[in-house]
Amino acid sequence: MKQALTLFVMITLNYAVFGQLTLEYKLNKGDIFTIKQNAQQIITQNLDGATHELTNTINGVLQLKVLNQEEDNYNMELIFKDLNLKINSSIQGELMNVNAKEVTAEDVQSQIFNTLLDNPVQMTLSKTGDILEVRGGDSLVLKMANASGLTDAFSLNMMKKSLEKEFGSEALSNSYKQLTYIYPSKKIKVGDTWENEYLGKLSAKNSWTLKSLTDSTASISGKAEITMDIKEPTTTMKLTGKQETEITADKTSGFIQKMKVEGESEGTSTIVQMGDQEIPTHIKSTITYELIN
Repeated sequence: MKQALTLFVMITLNYAVFGQLTLEYKLNKGDIFTIKQNAQQIITQNLDGATHELTNTINGVLQLKVLNQEEDNYNMELIFKDLNLKINSSIQGELMNVNAKEVTAEDVQSQIFNTLLDNPVQMTLSKTGDILEVRGGDSLVLKMANASGLTDAFSLNMMKKSLEKEFGSEALSNSYKQLTYIYPSKKIKVGDTWENEYLGKLSAKNSWTLKSLTDSTASISGKAEITMDIKEPTTTMKLTGKQETEITADKTSGFIQKMKVEGESEGTSTIVQMGDQEIPTHIKSTITYELIN
């Protein structure tokens, strides 16, 4: 019986040790990952029994290239290959419809967003997926602002400030952590959980679970408490909610093959024209990422 017990303990210990693995990015210089992104965000505002609904639709193609590795981090190049934006209002109809690849002389917005394409920015990615630094976003913003055709300094600076909130170095770093920052800093096995957090206009406290493994993929799910704190010249939003993520990732490289992020939040917004009146606001969003090369 003692021998059987010893054997059982050894088998259990071996499973505990050898059943664990390190999930992380394992990239090589020259690796290129092309990702298709689709996002829909529905913003519903209610005021005195009246409802206003904004539907934001974004789809595009991103390319990430590994430039080199320094210690435990990777230097990457991020390039927007395509970007399409559409905003519809239930009251005012279509507010924006831009295809960044289709530039027309009379459409200033198309000229601005076309400048975004094929202008690389560099980022430093840790093995856990945390984006430690983005370089070149501010230069990108300057090119986009100049493409607007604005000549007076005040209007040009206003344009820069607006674009910085979406495409500046800090904004890009915060935005794409949702795509990359998914791995723990310790060895894990199926069923284990871990946590991380990122900040920005959308801040998230994430709890991740390794659901299953195959020979080539890892299936990961995530639940998050999210906070949205948006401050624009004409509007503000403060909301809290929840977010759920489903990921299929390549075990060899660590890069996602598919990711779906669904979020829902509630709170209030204000509009300058209406003073300090708080408008009940609800946001529902769905974002998908898919590796296409």
